[in-house]
Amino acid sequence: MKFVLAAAFTAASSMAMAAGGMAQMVDAMDQDVSGGTVTASKVMADVNGWLVVHRTDAEMKPGPVVGYAPLRKGETSDVAAILTEEVKPGDMLMLMIHAEEGGMQTGIFEYTLGAKEDGPIRVDGKLVMAMITAK
Repeated sequence: MKFVLAAAFTAASSMAMAAGGMAQMVDAMDQDVSGGTVTASKVMADVNGWLVVHRTDAEMKPGPVVGYAPLRKGETSDVAAILTEEVKPGDMLMLMIHAEEGGMQTGIFEYTLGAKEDGPIRVDGKLVMAMITAK
């Protein structure tokens, strides 16, 4: 039973340790998105940036952005991203930390899929994210 609980926690959150920094992570669970938002219960980030909601599927590759919210450095609870597209029950979503850097304007989310502006944070080559399923 302990293994099942540990596996469930790992599936819903991701934690990575940055060199010389805090453990960065996104903690989120499957949730109802009918209100037009997706919420991460806790996010820890080494830099100011964004909690970005990507579409994904069983291959677990980040797809198009369907929502985002500003994120401050440190630990933040209940980060709600407003969805910019319809998300249906059963859709898989990836909640990921992106940095606020490389763009033309501070405080404006400038990322498009594959761009470097306001791009995803990687720790040891891995994205800092959590996967959820919309209800």
